[in-house]
Parts: sequence; structure tokens; C-alpha cells
Amino acid sequence: MLLRQQQCSNFSSNQTGKCGVYKISKTRWRPLPPGSLQTAETFATGSWDNEENYVSLWSIGDFGNLDSDGGFEGDHQLLCSIKHHGDVMDLQFFDQERIVAASSTGCVTVFLHHPNNRTLSVSQQWTAAHYHTGPGSPSCSNAPCTGIVCNNPEIVTVGEDGRINLFRADHKEAVRTIDNADSSTLHAVTFLRTPEILTVNSIGQLKIWDFRQQGNEPTQILSLTGDRVPLHCVDRHPNQQHVVATGGQDGMLSIWDVRQGTMPVSLLKAHEAEMWEVHFHPSNPDHLFTCSEDGSLWHWDASTDGPEKSSLFHQGGRNSTFLSHSISNQANVHQSLISSWLSTDPAKDRIEITSLLPNRTLSVNSLDVLGPCLVCGTDAEAIYVTRQLFS
Repeated sequence: MLLRQQQCSNFSSNQTGKCGVYKISKTRWRPLPPGSLQTAETFATGSWDNEENYVSLWSIGDFGNLDSDGGFEGDHQLLCSIKHHGDVMDLQFFDQERIVAASSTGCVTVFLHHPNNRTLSVSQQWTAAHYHTGPGSPSCSNAPCTGIVCNNPEIVTVGEDGRINLFRADHKEAVRTIDNADSSTLHAVTFLRTPEILTVNSIGQLKIWDFRQQGNEPTQILSLTGDRVPLHCVDRHPNQQHVVATGGQDGMLSIWDVRQGTMPVSLLKAHEAEMWEVHFHPSNPDHLFTCSEDGSLWHWDASTDGPEKSSLFHQGGRNSTFLSHSISNQANVHQSLISSWLSTDPAKDRIEITSLLPNRTLSVNSLDVLGPCLVCGTDAEAIYVTRQLFS
């Protein structure tokens, strides 16, 4: 078993008021200092669907022991929590001390961690970053802020209102707002490069925006053909900025090359329900991780330097099918420049998929990977951690 379940109900009564037993909507590792040889040990969580929601910091520090399967014996240590108004829709570390949270109320909050007295405080807040306007809407009807991405000193937010905001940590007002960026809900956002972002929406489109341009139109639109399946998540390859992975309502994993056409390079049959998050490993991007409403958490291995894969799918004995097909011709791109995720022959360059959860649970809403460590949060009011991903 790779992951050890930790439940907040194990905490003593005086800690339950801060942690309680909450559904986890988002979880993120705190970044390590540049050049650090440490491994990940602190992560943040956000909760949702509770009377009171919290942003919390946890440690898996030097207490307890690793068991024989790489799971962690002993509770995660709650360092501090702070109340959060509304559901936590997204959560990102701005730097080692600050965490940015997106709220279902349309608010975006920067929390500051004070390690000396183990507290979190509000450092900055944009209370009406996202809101509905127009016929049928109250004068200022809150719209959920659905996604954020940080690239110090910038913070980009997207929302159900189809609005894109560019904030800076030292500015009280938005530096740039694209009010009608999309007529549908924007679900997630990532940086392609410093002035360019990529958004995904509820009708299956990817849009690229360049903040150097003054207009309110995207520079490029990509989409799935046929049904307009909502896309919920996106991540950019850490080394090859043109390679993007998305996941959506149908559970499919799509790999895109934004230089090539307007359709995905590959569609990979994945989860049985909505895919909530997809993440390339930040330093080993031949490995990718996804989680789903169906209660599964998968590790996708597309590395070509390992032993030849004996099968396309390994998932703890569970019978499943795996389908991959390429729908774009990459013949004009030099082979040596093609990422393992852009292979035109998935049957030849096989992808191995491993389930990281021993049993199906309620929805796995969020995951994050850093070095050999993975953390995920679920609707089962549990946090799972492994410190030996590649053992």
C-alpha cells in the first residue's frame, strides 16, 4: 500500500475545533528554497462543503516512521488553520510564506504564515474579484473564483463569471482585467510563459491569452471536436511549454501541443467520472498524476528509459481498459524534440498506469507532487501522503 490514510478525527478535542473532519477541496506542497536538498515536509489544505471552511498548514516532519510500503505512520501534524469564507475553490503557494486562496464567494485572499507563533493571517484580499453582472443579476452578485496561478509577483485568477484578473501582491487593485474573456465558466488557468496564460472552460475549449496585447481576445483557441465536454483542470509540462495536459467531465486525459493545430495530440481513456486535477511531476515530467470524482488516484508513467512495459495498465488487480490514440500528425517535428507525451504511436511507447490508492474512496479532489512526495485530499475527510513515489 503506497498511501496511509490520516483522519482529522484522530486529533485531540481541543484541536478538532480548528481541524475538525472536513472535506478537502485542495492540497498543495509548500515550495522548497532554491537549491534546497530537503524533501517536502509542509503542505496546505483547503476545505469545502462545510458550515465553516478552513485553510490549514500541516507538517509530515520528523516524527513517526516510514512503514515498509513507504506510507507514513503517525498523524500529520496540524501547524495552524484560519477560517475561510466560502468553499476553497483553489489554493496556490505564492512563495514560502504566503498562500493564495480562491473562494466560492468570488474573493481572493493572500494568507501569511507566521512560523514563530504558528498562525496564519490575512495579508491581502480582493473581496469582489469575480462577480456576475447583466440582466437577471443583482447589482453585484458573487461569482465563484474557480482557479488561480501564481508567478511572483503576479497572481492570475479566473472565475465562473468568465473574467480574468491579473493581480500583483503589492497592488490593491487589479493590474489588468479582461471582463468578458469567456461567455462560459473558466475552470482553471496556468502560465505558459511569463506574459502568456492558458485557460480551460466549461465547453471544452483551451484559450491562450497574451497580457502584452491590449485587446480582450485570446491569441489562440483549441478545442475537442464533437461534444463540448467541460474541461476542469490543466497543467503545463515543466520543461516543454508547448505541451499541455487537460482533464474533464468525461474523465479523459488529453495531451495537447499548442504549436500544432487546434485539437489534442492524444486522447487517453482514464477515469470513470470527472477528472479534477492533472499534474506533471515538476522535475520528472515523464510522470503524470491524475485524480477523479470516481475515487481514484493514478500515476501515469510515459518514461522511455525504463524497462519495456509489460502491459498498458496496472491497477491493483482491478480489471480496467486502457485506450490511447493519436489524432494529430507530428511527422514534421524532429523526433528528438518530441516529448514522450507527444508520441504518435502509443502502442509502441507504452504508458503504464498505477493506482496509488489501495481502495476506492469518495471523490479525490486534489493532489500535488514534489520530489518523491505526493499528497491528496478527498471527500472522505481524509488526507493521503506518500514520501516514496518512485520506490
